[in-house]
Amino acid sequence: MSEKRMVAKQAPRFEMDAVLPNKEFDKVSLEGVMKEDKWTVLFFYPMDFTFVCPTEIQAMSDRYEDFEDLDAEVIGVSTDTVHTHKAWINTSRDENGLGDLNYPLAADTNHKVSRDYGVLIEEEGVALRGLFIINPEGELVYSVVNHNDVGRDVDETLRVLQALQTGGLCPANWKPGQETLNV
Repeated sequence: MSEKRMVAKQAPRFEMDAVLPNKEFDKVSLEGVMKEDKWTVLFFYPMDFTFVCPTEIQAMSDRYEDFEDLDAEVIGVSTDTVHTHKAWINTSRDENGLGDLNYPLAADTNHKVSRDYGVLIEEEGVALRGLFIINPEGELVYSVVNHNDVGRDVDETLRVLQALQTGGLCPANWKPGQETLNV
């Protein structure tokens, strides 16, 4: 079975119900972020009220200002409902909840977006840990998908976002502020 390539192509468009940082229900969409001329950091996680998921969801929220400084909007997604998301947000961190978040959590209850991005585990109805960076023109420029047992590194996500924003060639281990390669 061959997977279709997604990087360097237009990202699949989406619109999903979500819980916003103010805890109200609304919609989030790729088109909406693009209209603001922002980058999109779209990440999928398997399900609410689990153990690894809150660590990375909270880590992304705790660093949200860094994403804002880079003109990026963060959107977290699982196949749970907005009502489950809100219950998890309303549960304190010391009780395995999320507490307040600085970005929306979207509900992919029909599994369409997870399927479109190639992260849906069909037999379980949950998503793998997929992270996608989409530029303001809607091009998918970065994709990483890993096993659900391992959380992601927010510093690495920020580093890659900054590297992509240089428009240059960034060597291995490049860090923000370093020179890009001259060709």
